[in-house]
Amino acid sequence: MKRVLTIAGSDSGGGAGIEADIKTITALGGYACTAITALTAQNTLGVAGVHPIPAEFVKLCIETVLADIGVDAVKLGMLTNEAIIRAVASVLPANVPIVLDPVMVATSGAVLLPDGAIAALKDELLPRATLVTPNLPETAKLTGLPVGSEDERIAAGRALLALGAKAALIKGGHGDDERLTDYLVTAEAVEAISLPRLHSRNTHGTGCTMASAIATGLAQGLTLLDAANRARHYLQEAIRTAPGFGAGHGPVNHLAKPL
Repeated sequence: MKRVLTIAGSDSGGGAGIEADIKTITALGGYACTAITALTAQNTLGVAGVHPIPAEFVKLCIETVLADIGVDAVKLGMLTNEAIIRAVASVLPANVPIVLDPVMVATSGAVLLPDGAIAALKDELLPRATLVTPNLPETAKLTGLPVGSEDERIAAGRALLALGAKAALIKGGHGDDERLTDYLVTAEAVEAISLPRLHSRNTHGTGCTMASAIATGLAQGLTLLDAANRARHYLQEAIRTAPGFGAGHGPVNHLAKPL
C-alpha cells in the first residue's frame, strides 16, 4: 500500500478538497495522509466561509507525517494564501512525485486563491511539480495565454513547462466540445486523453479527484500517462454514477471503478 500525502482544504460538504482526496486515494488502493490548509463551510451551492489554518501548523503537520509515516507521492490542492504556499514549499520532500492542482476558483465560482498568492505558487511550487493539472481558466490565469483551441492549450502547457513544471495536464472539462480532451504535455511529447463529454451537474470536486487519482497512480509506480489515463477513466465513471446529492454542483461517486 503506497502512501499519498494530500495538502489541501477541507470541504464540509464532502465532495471536494481533503475529503475527496481521502476517498479517491482509498478507492484506488492507496493510504491517505493529510495536512489541512483551511476549513471551508460549503455545500453544492457554494462556499459560505473559509477559515485558513496557520501556516506554521500546516508545516508542522507535513513534517510530522514525513518524520514517521513517510510518503510515496504528494498532492497539492487549495493552499489558501502566500504564507501557506511558502511554508509548504519549505518542507516538500525532494524525492517523490508531486502533483500540483492549482486551485484558484471553486466550481461554484468562489475565489479560493487571491491574486497575491499566485505569484508565490508560480515561484515556489511550479518548479517542484512533477505534474501540474490546471483546468482551462486556471491555465489562462497562470500563463496569460488563450486556451480556446487545441493548439493554444498545448502552447499553454509548454508555457507551464517553461515556468518549471516537469509536465502539465491541461484539462478540457471547462470546454464545450462533445469530447472532453485533456492534453498531457511533457518535454518529449504531447498525449491526448479523450472521452465522451458527460453532461452532468455533478462535477463538484472533479479537479481534486483527478489530481489525487494521478498522485496515487504515480505512488504505485504507474507512468505519468498511465496514471493520467486511469484517473480520467475513474473520474468519468465517478461522474456517470454520481449520487445526485444537493441542489447545485453535486459530488461524484468516489467508490466508482475505472471503466
